[in-house]
Amino acid sequence: MKKIIAIALSTMLLLAATVSLSGCFGDGAKLKVYENYELTAESYAFAINKDNSSLLTTANSLLSDITANGKLNEIINSFFDGTTEFTYTNPSKPSASNKDRYLIVATNAFFPPFEYYDGNKLTGIDIQIASLLAERLGKTLYVNDMEFDSTIESVKSGESDIVMAGLTVNDERKKVVNFTNEYYESAQVIMTRADDDTFKDCKSAADIERVLKGKNESYKVGTQKGTTGYMYTAGDEDFGYEGFKNITVKDYTTGALAAKDLANGRIDAVIIDKQPAIMIAKSING
Repeated sequence: MKKIIAIALSTMLLLAATVSLSGCFGDGAKLKVYENYELTAESYAFAINKDNSSLLTTANSLLSDITANGKLNEIINSFFDGTTEFTYTNPSKPSASNKDRYLIVATNAFFPPFEYYDGNKLTGIDIQIASLLAERLGKTLYVNDMEFDSTIESVKSGESDIVMAGLTVNDERKKVVNFTNEYYESAQVIMTRADDDTFKDCKSAADIERVLKGKNESYKVGTQKGTTGYMYTAGDEDFGYEGFKNITVKDYTTGALAAKDLANGRIDAVIIDKQPAIMIAKSING
């Protein structure tokens, strides 16, 4: 089910991203993404409570069907090439008495192009797939927007039914939730200010890691809290990441906030998922 998807972003997509993210950024420096040097390799899937085997079966059936008929590629590519017209207006929050009528999706809606706001409406690859899943279940979709590192706990506790948030599959997370089939391949990359030549001689991800290991604690790298980027940079033995103990790692609630501090010179680099990095940088650069 793994897909190799073109990463071109059209003007239409960038305009949508700019509208959605414009409130986050000031008049900072332009940014550049080292998109050809992938620091990790990972796959996205959706996470479901271990006791909810019925939802897991339905979600996997949907993913199988939209993969076979080409709809999954169509959705992903429509967000990458800017042809999507999909948006979703979130209903009122479900109550305890009517919760069973809803598919409640835990996400962090500041992760374009997978989930983000277009004005007051929600959009993104995961949100469109969520709408298809809700339709198959005969339920109303409710997007439960929260900090990323709260999403799995939300499903584990029963507050939400499923995490659809550009979530990386790994063995530690498998201990507490069940994952659907994988639907997208991703990677972590580094982003700097455009006028920063720290990594100009790098020819590979290993070169970037060597440069990072040569820095000291005055070098500040921003990441999104709870993500693979944070674990890769700060280190996490449970997830198999050594990290960079020599530098200072700052965590943020969203990648956009980390990028804002980067553009404004408060940190030196950001490490986040590749496609959001490209989209955020292009939104800032205009």
